[in-house]
Amino acid sequence: MTHILVAGRIHEAGLDILRNAPGVSLDLVDEVTMESYVPFVEKADAILIRTQPLPEAVIAKAKKLRFVSRHGVGYDAVDVEALTRRSIPLSIVGDVNSRSVAEHAMTLLLAVAKRVCAYDHATRSGKWGLRNDLSATDVFGKTLLLIGFGRIGRLVATMARGFDMTVLAYDPFLDEASIEKAGAIPARDLAGALHIADFVSLHMPPPRGGPLLGENELAALKPGAILINTARGGVVDELALAHALAEGTIAGAGLDVFSAEPPPPEHPLLQSDRVILTPHSAGLTRECAARMAVSASRNILDYFAGRLDPALVINGNVLSAQLRESASVG
Repeated sequence: MTHILVAGRIHEAGLDILRNAPGVSLDLVDEVTMESYVPFVEKADAILIRTQPLPEAVIAKAKKLRFVSRHGVGYDAVDVEALTRRSIPLSIVGDVNSRSVAEHAMTLLLAVAKRVCAYDHATRSGKWGLRNDLSATDVFGKTLLLIGFGRIGRLVATMARGFDMTVLAYDPFLDEASIEKAGAIPARDLAGALHIADFVSLHMPPPRGGPLLGENELAALKPGAILINTARGGVVDELALAHALAEGTIAGAGLDVFSAEPPPPEHPLLQSDRVILTPHSAGLTRECAARMAVSASRNILDYFAGRLDPALVINGNVLSAQLRESASVG
């Protein structure tokens, strides 16, 4: 009997796959916190985990653990090195959430540009005259800088071109020909691109050395610039961003991710009417939640059946070694 811990509520479509699998038992923990799932790790052969941390100390408690499946594509909160030392593969879902996240990024961009939340609040509170403040802006003819040009960034580029925006793309891991082929203008120098961007949308994980966009980078933006982050908390220095918004260094921001989730009530970004905030929900549409749950659940069953796609494994060397060992035994 393979015992699976589902750490955090997932869509019923994924749970049905696990419930109907022969030789499988489950622990289901609805709450998405580390404290809520830790009491169940000791008897787990596999963990399906959402956004909670999975640190080395918790991995050490899971004596029977053989496999971890992430309900998503990011794994910043998982100690991959600790898993690798234990020869435990970590899988992510396939390309199931790119379009949902791209739509969310474009929604935030338009909502901030058009001051949707501020105008909604003004209308409800009788401040009809706010319509004359002329604080909304068009996106037509403006320049969008995409920082990170993977699947999500390319979808955002396609959407932005539909609004007749000029699209720049900065990605140190891609050559200029690949960027041009995907329909964007390569930004050779990030600092230079920040100077000319009207909108900036983040689509890469945070670098190891600290935020990609800090005080100096934010100061390089135009006063009317708008920043969108649907990538990861930590890519932008949040305190520097709050200061830039308060000082009018930039015009607005739309954020779906934060360094600490949820952000504390006293966080200065929660006090700004120049920022629209969402609760790390870009990939949590009804359709996308079902796709992620199904993919994360299938990854577990596929692993124990010996048919897991190696392209979905982060520490692929662990899976490769296991496959070689299995082949030699066979």
